[in-house]
Amino acid sequence: MKLRSHFKLPLMARMAAAAAVTFGCAMAPAAAQQKLQIAGNFASEHPSSVAVEQVFKKEVARLTNNQLQVDVFPAMQLGGAKENVDAVRSGTLALTWVGAAFLSRIAPELEAVSLPFVFSNREIAFRVIDGPVGDAIDKKLQAKGFVSLGWMELGMRHITNSRGPIKTMADLKGLKVRLQPNETHLNTFRALGANPVAMDVKELYSALEQHVVDAQENPYTVISAARYGEVQKHLSNSGHFFDLIAVVASRKAFEQLNPEHQKAIREAMTSTIAFQRKLAEQDESKRLAELKGKMTYTEISAASLDEMRRATAPVIEDVKKRAGADLVNQVLAEVAKR
Repeated sequence: MKLRSHFKLPLMARMAAAAAVTFGCAMAPAAAQQKLQIAGNFASEHPSSVAVEQVFKKEVARLTNNQLQVDVFPAMQLGGAKENVDAVRSGTLALTWVGAAFLSRIAPELEAVSLPFVFSNREIAFRVIDGPVGDAIDKKLQAKGFVSLGWMELGMRHITNSRGPIKTMADLKGLKVRLQPNETHLNTFRALGANPVAMDVKELYSALEQHVVDAQENPYTVISAARYGEVQKHLSNSGHFFDLIAVVASRKAFEQLNPEHQKAIREAMTSTIAFQRKLAEQDESKRLAELKGKMTYTEISAASLDEMRRATAPVIEDVKKRAGADLVNQVLAEVAKR
């Protein structure tokens, strides 16, 4: 029996239908074709969306001999980041791939990998998240109703704005900048003298267009794919955070799948993450070149970045109170190995 599609229903109806699909499919006979929905807020051309569509969807079908099918909904088709996270946690959506910051208020331990100016490159960040630190965070997420399936690259975050070139820390003073709902991110920009505002990504383009906020910060791939260059004039290479994409499943839904299908999902996502990380690395320089053709690009000097690093050092001590000193120290020790 093939489950009926509900994808043309309004959003709330679709989410309710997803619950029926999520739980009903796991109870179906072994020979039935089962369906799971995975949703994300990244644009369809973003490396994460491409990887989920081209690799995860196909690998799950192959590994389960088409018994398990995945329907992919990128670009906020099933709501914004917070809505997707809440739906997965409640079990009305099977899986999501989302910026790690949107899970940090549920699992504050994630802030340990959101430290300002700590990850100088992707290799160090992946060494941390793929090791014991990542294992510890995965356990915290499981206790909150999620099954962690791994970590994609979101990338080094850089600032754009409509006010003027940012060359030094002084240029950030009073700048109203949109940030993800992550206390470490917000406190970092407070320490830099800016005026940070937490906002879901689904509201960001219009907020920039209407000058509700002056600025935003994202990796080059997101800035380009989301077309923020249409409503922002200036781009600077601040590189203040290296960010990750968490791939999580509903623990309720996942545990209802048979062991073979659970294994297939894990294996498929491992392949997907490897593909996505490579694609993200290749895409970054291409996206920066595109942005330089549309925006005024300003290099921040090493001396100015050092000033920002010193100003935000107290933020790391504050993170220890929320994420745990042991975990933060473990991150810093791993980074120091170089």
